[in-house]
Amino acid sequence: MAEIAPTKIAQVILYGQELDRAEPELRGFLETLGEEERYALVAIMWIGRESFAPEEFAEALATARREGQTPTADYLIGTPHFADHLEAGMEALGMDPMRAEEDLR
Repeated sequence: MAEIAPTKIAQVILYGQELDRAEPELRGFLETLGEEERYALVAIMWIGRESFAPEEFAEALATARREGQTPTADYLIGTPHFADHLEAGMEALGMDPMRAEEDLR
């Protein structure tokens, strides 16, 4: 379903949890992602903050594509608790954020 690997989402979550010291790494990592991966990341975050239901992933993704004017790093960093929303979005979509974080190690 998601256009991005769970481990990539988990990496963004980890950077987000340490944003005060990891912002440059987060920005650099997001730049390595493809455009569709960045849209999926935003859609998953929206699902996690309950702007969309999990079954509305396709709609959230289409909205991210249509409204994606702000660079993803700026948008995420400007969104309070984005790492928590990404975790919740992963869970809502049936992904295990803890497992994905473990896979990074």
